[in-house]
Amino acid sequence: MSNDFGAFVPGPRARRAPTGSGPLDGLTFAVKDLVDVAGVVTTAGNPDWARCQSPALTSAPVVERLLRAGATLVGKTITDELAFSLEGENHWYGTPVNPRAPDRLPGGSSSGSAVAVAAGLADLALGTDTGGSVRVPASFCGVHGWRPTHGRLPLDGIVPFAPSYDTVGLLAREAPVLQRAAQVLLGTAVATPARPRWLLAADAFALAEPAAAAALRAALENWGPVEEVALFDGAPAAFREAYATLQGLEIARSLASFLARGPAFGPTLQPRFDGARSLEPAAGATWWAWRVATTAWLHRLLPPGTVALVPSAPSIAPRRFLRDGAAGAFYDAALTLGSIAGHAGLPVVSVPLATLEGCPLGLSLVAGPGEDERLLALAAGQAVRAPAGR
Repeated sequence: MSNDFGAFVPGPRARRAPTGSGPLDGLTFAVKDLVDVAGVVTTAGNPDWARCQSPALTSAPVVERLLRAGATLVGKTITDELAFSLEGENHWYGTPVNPRAPDRLPGGSSSGSAVAVAAGLADLALGTDTGGSVRVPASFCGVHGWRPTHGRLPLDGIVPFAPSYDTVGLLAREAPVLQRAAQVLLGTAVATPARPRWLLAADAFALAEPAAAAALRAALENWGPVEEVALFDGAPAAFREAYATLQGLEIARSLASFLARGPAFGPTLQPRFDGARSLEPAAGATWWAWRVATTAWLHRLLPPGTVALVPSAPSIAPRRFLRDGAAGAFYDAALTLGSIAGHAGLPVVSVPLATLEGCPLGLSLVAGPGEDERLLALAAGQAVRAPAGR
């Protein structure tokens, strides 16, 4: 096993010294290879994409904010090709090794970022999250992950995927470190943690494998009163179908010029891009109307001070590698779970709450739009505690 767990992009490391001093003095961070670092080619995990790019002239604003706050950049990390996967497998550049379960997948598409943090190679890492690409690897690798409210952090200098769902997020081993760095990115004051009204999404837990759901429920026993609710409004399949359609149409639009060149993708990714390009644009109008109504429903369900509890992934990390029926079952559940926040632009903090068969399990704390600071404070405070023995 490589001493860097395969987390970093092959070749010379993109290292940068801090450009200022502040709350992140002494901390290190890594950057997913969808995010620009000045002087470095952003490969997006695909050689054909890399061949079309020049070195970035400037770093993405989120990178600059961390450098100005005193953090040191230690390298760019592997991503699934153009972020189109939740597994962490990369056909071209290698699949990072999950430090918590070396025979299992690291999760994607922010695979290298989660691995770098879990292995202690960086204190923090930037990732991106469209349909779960921070939350799933955070769960599989046993670290904390934050997907912000859509639009709260700039996406300049980041390869677009499905823009109305795309966010740039953050991973860290410890919740207080995640909070400190997230506050730097947000540029806002730290919130005071206050115990919220907990809503356990029973229909979301039903999508997880029974043993995983049971382990998470058991870990919630000391959280105080927890109400059970239905987040999917009786239609989980609609959440998945809407996401697959709207995301696919956006991928086809945002990457149209690149896809028209006929780039090569790994064998599991090629059918996904072909499928996105084959979607009928007319289908988007129906699902967009559904999304607007569903967003309103979720916002009503999650007023300030309310937090929904959702499995970050449907299971512990699957063994390397996912294929055929096993892959289909995993994606059906994982994308449905991930789409809750995506459709409504909601903030999420995934916390490593439990273990099963020696592997981590994450729980997502989902709140209404703009509640990022409260979620981060909850994760860093006494209301949310890591499981004993971690």
